Amino acid sequence: MISFFRRIALFLLLVGVSVTLFAQQTVTVKVLSTSDVHGALFPFDFINNRPTDHSLAQVYTYVKQERANANQSLVLLDNGDILQGQPAVYYSNFIDTVNQNIVPSILNFMGYNAASVGNHDIEAGPTVYNKVRAQYSFPWLGANIVNEETGKPWFKPYTIEERQGVRIAVLGLTTPGIPNWLPKNLWAGMQFTDMIESARYWVEVIKKEEKPHVIIGLFHSGHNPYYGDQSPEKPLNENASVLVAQQVPGFDVIFIGHDHDRMNKKFANVAGDSVLVLDPMSAAKLIAEAKITVSLDAKGNMIGKRVAGRLVETRSFVPDAEFVSTFADFYNRVNEFVDRPIGRFNTSATTRDAYFGSSAFVDLIHNVQMAVSGADISFAAPLSFDVTIPTGMVYVRDMFKLYKYENLLYTMKLTGKEIKDYLEFSYSLWLNTMSSPKDNLILFKYKPNGELLLQRDNRASLLNSYYGFDSAAGINYTVDVSKPVGERISIKSMADGSAFDLNKLYVVALNSYRGNGGGGHLFAKGAGLTPEQVTERLIGSTELDLRYYLMKWIEVREVINPKPLNNWSIVPSNWVEEAKKHDYQYMFGSSEFNLE
Repeated sequence: MISFFRRIALFLLLVGVSVTLFAQQTVTVKVLSTSDVHGALFPFDFINNRPTDHSLAQVYTYVKQERANANQSLVLLDNGDILQGQPAVYYSNFIDTVNQNIVPSILNFMGYNAASVGNHDIEAGPTVYNKVRAQYSFPWLGANIVNEETGKPWFKPYTIEERQGVRIAVLGLTTPGIPNWLPKNLWAGMQFTDMIESARYWVEVIKKEEKPHVIIGLFHSGHNPYYGDQSPEKPLNENASVLVAQQVPGFDVIFIGHDHDRMNKKFANVAGDSVLVLDPMSAAKLIAEAKITVSLDAKGNMIGKRVAGRLVETRSFVPDAEFVSTFADFYNRVNEFVDRPIGRFNTSATTRDAYFGSSAFVDLIHNVQMAVSGADISFAAPLSFDVTIPTGMVYVRDMFKLYKYENLLYTMKLTGKEIKDYLEFSYSLWLNTMSSPKDNLILFKYKPNGELLLQRDNRASLLNSYYGFDSAAGINYTVDVSKPVGERISIKSMADGSAFDLNKLYVVALNSYRGNGGGGHLFAKGAGLTPEQVTERLIGSTELDLRYYLMKWIEVREVINPKPLNNWSIVPSNWVEEAKKHDYQYMFGSSEFNLE
């Protein structure tokens, strides 16, 4: 009798197990993310007038391939900074303002499910980003962008995507550094809160209200919390993505951007769980891909989860034919726009010269800034590392080489001492302290063993970003690299030969990024101003971007002979000439440069 009941019990147990196993469901979801596309919509570089092997047209080829896989579901995301970069987005943002913006046209066509807000998206201005938000067929996320009046998120904080019973929450966060870089009129009414605090709050809300199986971070913020005089302990860290991964439990995957870097790495959080962090560089060169496998029981409860990531190179895909044909008319209109001639250069201008002294390229920007603003002194840096505008006709496309960003032109008041300290800081980012002609003039990165850190093309890596290398016009000065940082700049006079006074207030022209504190030139390590003082010293701003004024300046003159102002130099000159020979080679892989 006992044996009979045992057999019955065993039978029922086995039946229950088999039913459970039968009812269990395994769902595979591929989550793809682009980031920092910067206008790379088409397989063509409108600035350099040549085809490319990376764009959203190639991304769409892969997206369609993955959607066709019946064994998985797909979620498609973008991580911000798409509204700036190539002339295609500039044309749609500021020239053809009647038709639907090209970015939502393309992203809607591709079937994106959500996007985060990037700093360069805000840079396009409220007229543009409000239009884009209204035209997106999916939510635009930014949980830590708060309406100052209501205290509620300006953009939608998160969205829920469901695939075969799997609930996926996507939380969007944006770098809080935007007020440090952009004029307030571009983000009026917005407040940018700390990413860690915001993530901690919204994860709890999501867990309570949505009961998701998977939580994904879509963060327009980089991985290095020490970048740009930041630290992990500093509030409002502009690159806090990894800090969130480590300090805020709940995330399965965090897609990051902003820093144009690549990453496929798992981090441990404070709860002992691993968080996958993916960063797909920029310009649609890579697609960040998270493969999430979720096991559900008969009641839809999660009983298992696996996460794996990879970075997919888009150059291996041909542009999607349907994509290309759908947007061919817009493509042709952009080509016509950039092909318009605006003047002629009698000599070439290259950024290469700008690292070693006064240069025709940067000094052209100085000339325009001073002409437009009427300022006494101008600050400017090369905004592209290695570009040349050759002798001959100059076209609209060349203006994107000459000036990369949609910065406005600011004027502000600085004392002579503050100007000197500004320059001391700028050249400290740029030039080495030399003890002999054999030393490097330029500050490079080195390996622990003392060897130069080389990039993939065997060029040396700059220690700091070239767009922080501001020089000045309107004054005559030298930079003595044999002296320590802080004692290098010697301002001899104003450009007209009149005396320069350390105690006098001067009107200074500079771009809006720098004028809002970007790079730190105006703050403690540079001119020594507080954020409040920077605001107080501001005199005015142009309505339109600097690229527009550069274009009009050239159009009026028709023929330009770009040449260096030769108002500043690096000394000792014999040391510098010797150092140029090897440093130029390290930077550009060539020894062809003008020593004059």
